[in-house]
Amino acid sequence: MDSLDAFAGGKLAALEAKSLKRTLVPTGRTDGVHVERGGKTLISFSCNDYLGLSHHPRVKAAAADALARWGTGSGASRLVTGDNPLIEDLETRLARLKGAEAACVFGSGYLANTGIIPTLTGEGDLILVDELAHACLWAGSQLSPADVVMFRHNDVDHLAELLAETRAAYRHVLVVTDGVFSMDGDLAPLDRMVPLCAAHDAWLMTDDAHGVGVVGGGRGSSYAFEATAKPPLQMGTLSKAIGGYGGYLCANKPVIDFIKTRARTVVYSTGLPPANAAAAIAALDLIESDSVLVGEPVRKARLFTAALGLPPAESPIVPVLFGPAEAALTAMRALEAMGFMVVAIRPPTVPAGTARLRFTFSALHSDADVLRLADAVRALLAKAAA
Repeated sequence: MDSLDAFAGGKLAALEAKSLKRTLVPTGRTDGVHVERGGKTLISFSCNDYLGLSHHPRVKAAAADALARWGTGSGASRLVTGDNPLIEDLETRLARLKGAEAACVFGSGYLANTGIIPTLTGEGDLILVDELAHACLWAGSQLSPADVVMFRHNDVDHLAELLAETRAAYRHVLVVTDGVFSMDGDLAPLDRMVPLCAAHDAWLMTDDAHGVGVVGGGRGSSYAFEATAKPPLQMGTLSKAIGGYGGYLCANKPVIDFIKTRARTVVYSTGLPPANAAAAIAALDLIESDSVLVGEPVRKARLFTAALGLPPAESPIVPVLFGPAEAALTAMRALEAMGFMVVAIRPPTVPAGTARLRFTFSALHSDADVLRLADAVRALLAKAAA
């Protein structure tokens, strides 16, 4: 065995010993909520397709039509030949949904954050990041030569202290946070963060991957409060409630024009395939026109939390903590034996000692299945506490 194999093998063995090794499991999604895995059909409560739009007939038809006309790929980066007309249409729709002047579409949400953050910040700047922000926000921050400082999760007072202490020492300050946090399901307090950042001339950017389509009437976390709390930079993905693939940034036109000409993940990355853009446009049609649909995932999540005596869900995401990684894996296997797929989330995705089952709720889940799941989880928690 050479040194590279020995290095990898040693790392894998160490992870295995801590129940932290990850393994890909072939899983076929047959509709919005059922999957085929290991020869069994399971009801998935782990998918981010919150509205079931990846299987909606109108969304699939739009993708098929674009595929027939434009082919499977875009052919090049957007600045070369890969800027299909559908992408411009999609950007117009996204900007309208978010109440912004313009939008820029990326190949994925990860590409968006690793492109936007280092494009907007540099030497002499500061990036303030929520400690539980998604990994791609941290990755984008680490790609920037700016200083990076963490603030305590959703702690507006701590953010205010940092801004008061540091703002004068930096040319620009960028504050980044999830709009809806992917592992805990809670919302960022944007009603307080937006005016705070504005008062310090700090640019606030939200990653609304898990907010668009399901909170704020479908418009996302900026619209989840009594008064709109719209930050100057609204990022998100097309791969959760919108049901496809891709990422975007909505902002004022000068910002978007600058991103399109300087963000490396736009300039040097192949453009979004036309079928993905067409599917997203069709999904946005449904999100904008069906208020009942967009309200269902949170309603189902709250049905679940009420049945378990948990605080009401703020989003379609509900975590149930088990602590040690092996305990979460054991609970996952028990639910799978009952016909449910709920994947255990372990460190480093979540902090040590907080391994959990992360439940996500779809508009397509039946109330009966949600309540049956709650009964099963209640039994698991009682067993774990015994």
